[in-house]
Amino acid sequence: MVLAHCDTLDGPVVTDARVALQQQDVTLVLKWVTSEAEAEIRTAFDQTLVVRKLGSEAQALADRSFFEALVRIHRAGEGAPYSGLKAAGSAEQIIAKADRALEQGSVDQLTRAIADHVEQGIRERFAAAVGTRKHAADSVNQGREYVESYVTYVHFVEGIVHAVHAGPHHGKKAAETGAAHAH
Repeated sequence: MVLAHCDTLDGPVVTDARVALQQQDVTLVLKWVTSEAEAEIRTAFDQTLVVRKLGSEAQALADRSFFEALVRIHRAGEGAPYSGLKAAGSAEQIIAKADRALEQGSVDQLTRAIADHVEQGIRERFAAAVGTRKHAADSVNQGREYVESYVTYVHFVEGIVHAVHAGPHHGKKAAETGAAHAH
């Protein structure tokens, strides 16, 4: 499962990059890269500031180039692939809710939304398994339908449990725990 948003134009990395360029302060984005990559970002930032002065078209191009470099290097620091910047608004809705929770200082709406979504998913798969189980012995095909809905239901529940107990899903911690990148 990939829930990327650090590579979107309205994600936290690019949002901080816009502010850094506006304030001409590279330190605002250095948190997004490893210390080993800091010099490369500082150089790209300085070059961007120079090119931005050449006009609005040059500024737009320089900004985009800096955003791409920053996100690419950020993703590399996580051990995650980079496939280019994504459009604003393209992140999963739940990721936007997670960001909003941080901004608001409350996780209540986020936990309710996740709990409701999980409950709905379990109920749908459970209903399908119960419904097909009633006729599983009627024929081989109906038995197979039951097995398919049963496996879907159990794997969904199992996936939730694994996600809850997997620990960090981001960066080096994820690699150390063997967890998949969820960013």
